[in-house]
Amino acid sequence: MICTSALDLVRQTPLVALDRVHTGPGRIVAKAEFMLPGGSMKDRSAWAILSAAKADGRLRPGMTVVEMTSGNMGAGLAVVCAVLGHPLVLIMSAGNSAARVRMLEGLGAKVVLVPQVDGSPGQVTGADISAASAVALSYSGKCNGFLVDQFNAAEPISAHQHETGAELIEQAGMPIAAWVASVGTGATFMGVARALKAVRETTRCYAVEPQGSQPLAGFFVDKPRHIIQGIGYGTVPPHWEPNLCDGTMAVSDEEAESWRVRLAWEEGLYVGYSAAANVCAASRLLASGILGSNAVVATILCDTGMKY
Repeated sequence: MICTSALDLVRQTPLVALDRVHTGPGRIVAKAEFMLPGGSMKDRSAWAILSAAKADGRLRPGMTVVEMTSGNMGAGLAVVCAVLGHPLVLIMSAGNSAARVRMLEGLGAKVVLVPQVDGSPGQVTGADISAASAVALSYSGKCNGFLVDQFNAAEPISAHQHETGAELIEQAGMPIAAWVASVGTGATFMGVARALKAVRETTRCYAVEPQGSQPLAGFFVDKPRHIIQGIGYGTVPPHWEPNLCDGTMAVSDEEAESWRVRLAWEEGLYVGYSAAANVCAASRLLASGILGSNAVVATILCDTGMKY
């Protein structure tokens, strides 16, 4: 089959077993979302939002697309905008990596950096995100553009339910005991959780948060700065469905760094910190024994490590 554009590539990422970094009990399988054209699972969200906006008239031909991003959503939007023919302006906290800026500009986007409020380079806080979001809102108004507003968009949840989740179920071909995924907007976690629980009600779903920034667990945020970019902004996502979450798991910066190295050196998978946090949490969950010795835990390799 010949794909007609990069948008045809935003589907059917492989499911890979991580039998080298986790030798048992049980088994970890992970969706390789870093293989999507924009390098992350956010390609699915970008395509879901823009296709819906195009269909209902919110996104008109030639209209400028504007969004606040930590990098991954921006790359996904850049891929979609390139194919659809829309200019793209991305508002980003200056605390995100320079590699992300280069990548986004390389994909044709205009990047506007916003000074950090209380974070530091490589550690973006909720306040930094709020500042960048305010700039994105103002910018979209001035240019009469389409504001993506990913945190308040419902389309990505459905996309991950009917695409990512459905793919995972078909590819696994066996019961999934648990789903473990880090939470930014929450779309991936909730969408896949919906799909898995619809097939098997006993599947347990665990949300991963950075240690010290755990609002989903109901804890006061005492560490707004952490290295796991794209998640843990210290607030509960607007569309959060607590009934889908059977528990939360915290991962420290040190654990995320260690597992990121292990995935690269032992599995040949060079991924980002949130992916490493997911695998760390999945391994810890299986090691606890609460799922049984032969349980299969599914997780997601959110993005490539090339942008850090």
